[in-house]
Amino acid sequence: MTRKKKTARRYADDLRGASRLVVDATKRVTDVVQGMHQVIASGPAVLGRPLAAPVRALTALVYGSIRGVVHGIGSGIDAALGQLAPLLGDGVPGPQRAALLAALNGVVGDVLAETGNALAIEMALHHDGQLLELDQRVLRDDLPGAGGKLLVLLHGSSVDDSCWQRAGHPDRDHGTALAHDLGYTPVYLVYNSGLHVSTNGRAFAEMLDRLVGEWPVPITELVLLGHSMGGLVARSACHHAEATGQAWRAKLTRLVCLGTPHHGAPLERSGNLVDLILGLSSYSAPLSQLGKLRSAGITDLRYGNVLDEHWEGRDRFAHAADPRHTALLPTGVRCYAVAATRTPKPRPRLRSDGMVPVDSALGRHPKAELTLAFPLEHQWIGYAMGHLDLLSRAEVYQTLHAWLAS
Repeated sequence: MTRKKKTARRYADDLRGASRLVVDATKRVTDVVQGMHQVIASGPAVLGRPLAAPVRALTALVYGSIRGVVHGIGSGIDAALGQLAPLLGDGVPGPQRAALLAALNGVVGDVLAETGNALAIEMALHHDGQLLELDQRVLRDDLPGAGGKLLVLLHGSSVDDSCWQRAGHPDRDHGTALAHDLGYTPVYLVYNSGLHVSTNGRAFAEMLDRLVGEWPVPITELVLLGHSMGGLVARSACHHAEATGQAWRAKLTRLVCLGTPHHGAPLERSGNLVDLILGLSSYSAPLSQLGKLRSAGITDLRYGNVLDEHWEGRDRFAHAADPRHTALLPTGVRCYAVAATRTPKPRPRLRSDGMVPVDSALGRHPKAELTLAFPLEHQWIGYAMGHLDLLSRAEVYQTLHAWLAS
């Protein structure tokens, strides 16, 4: 008898989480409006802003009252939903709601986690859309066909494990196709992509250690397959496992990265530049606070941060140089990198897949100490492809099949 289960959620928790998010957003917008009001009403800068003191006092009173009212309304809604929780019941999230939740976590997942918001995604492992319980007896019941070749797939930013089921694999994805063709048992990680990559890497390493320790049969091969941010999380987990001596690290045989921004993505760098430009004027400076709502996970994508030391003690919104001094792949592991480009055919200068530059995906960097040593025979470029096409294109799967079958 199977003990697999879907992850049900209480409707009241979702509603409470949404109301708290609206309240927090309203307070943040109020801060921005107050800041602009103070600057504009304080008088010309050339005159030393003669009205600054009285304006600060007045705006503190007015906007403080607004925050108090918003807080009171939010508390009332929260209490009411708490009373209604038993009546609203619970249910399994549909694909649209799950996709929205994943996108929300990608953008503000760190805030959701810090405030204890019920909308924050908790890390978990799934198989065939079901939550896995990391207990050997339960895993044996849930995965009667589990073999010694374990494949763990990690999704990217602002999506969940359903991203692997894109059009292209009829009735299956890269994981289930590799299960059918090469005998792997696929397991899918779900995580809050708004958290720092190293925070997720550490949690994933610990969860993987439990999974490997409880796996119902001896593991002969362990493969990590990460798309986009998922590749960074996998690399971060390897660093943590090496530092703490976790047993799963010795079983890792291959690491495959699909479109992973090992050296960052231009989109986040552009966001950081916008913050800098807005901050140049006292009139527009309050607006830069809105740009600082983006999550820690997103700001890690500026340079491809994978360690705590890449962000600890730093202002992650500051316009600063790359904090990384070295970049290493896990030793004793066959590492592979797949890049994509919208360019239809090979050219001397290839740009990106719309999100991640080819050089970043292949680990190339002008500094030798930051270059990731993917062997040339372990690199592959897909032409006329976008970032998400890497999840479904037949050419990508054929490459994965050839590498993992060797």
